[in-house]
Amino acid sequence: MVVDNLIHQIIDAPLNIIIPYAIAFLVLLIASYTDLKTREVPDWVNFGLIGTGFGVNLLFSIIFFKINFIIASVVGFAVFFALAWIMFYTGQWGGGDSKILMGLGAVIGIDIFSNNFFLVHFLINALLVGALYGILWSIFYIFKNKKKFSRNFKKSINSKKTKLAKKFLLVLFIILVLLAILVPDKFVKLMILYLALISIITFYLWVAIKAVENACMLKYVTPKQLTEGDWIAKDVKINGKYITGPKDLGIEKKKINKLTALYKKGKVKKILIKIGIPFVPSFFIAYIVTLIYGNLVFFML
Repeated sequence: MVVDNLIHQIIDAPLNIIIPYAIAFLVLLIASYTDLKTREVPDWVNFGLIGTGFGVNLLFSIIFFKINFIIASVVGFAVFFALAWIMFYTGQWGGGDSKILMGLGAVIGIDIFSNNFFLVHFLINALLVGALYGILWSIFYIFKNKKKFSRNFKKSINSKKTKLAKKFLLVLFIILVLLAILVPDKFVKLMILYLALISIITFYLWVAIKAVENACMLKYVTPKQLTEGDWIAKDVKINGKYITGPKDLGIEKKKINKLTALYKKGKVKKILIKIGIPFVPSFFIAYIVTLIYGNLVFFML
């Protein structure tokens, strides 16, 4: 029923709606495939989407004599550029994830002159879908590397910092439980107990995620196996001189060539890199969900 309604909406929609949404769908599909296969999205896909987004909306502005289209494109790109910049430099997303979102902002846009906030709903859905997607990938990695995960989890949970955090968490849990007992209001009591439970679950989930990262998402490769954007997990230094490391947030071609030359001279062996989760498919899923159901929060309510 929902899908039938969506099909009718697509058929009845004007070309200035169908074309941008169809372009976004197609590019997200291609990007998802390449991300799953090679763990990266080619720049021609990302920059192609950005350029096409601006071009198509500029063309619509000229055809319909309305500046709204190109303004919405610029606003959408700017909003997603800011978000992508934050997520990239905090190490949450890779370069491909960030660029594909900028392109999505440019092609669909955020029209501040109308009530079309598709990308806002998409972003909310992407956070919900992304959280579930990340958990499922983590579970997959855990089952694939059971022994390594188990060793790293035990090591993490028994570290000095973790033991100190557990003591603090225990005190917080006891305070919240006592507070829940003293509060007469049933709803408030339930919320406090919920907060106490969530604090425990969140802590152990955080330890598990760190164990997954250390056990399943790190591997050694030769410089020849590196590709632009790979996240270096450990500093590479030659005679005390810094070459590359985690703070680079994605290695550049120039540094790959330098490492390759050093490798041939026997000065560099293997490089430890972090294998990220291919996140673009979660954007594709969130995009389809938004097309069919709109904002998931509103839909569930």
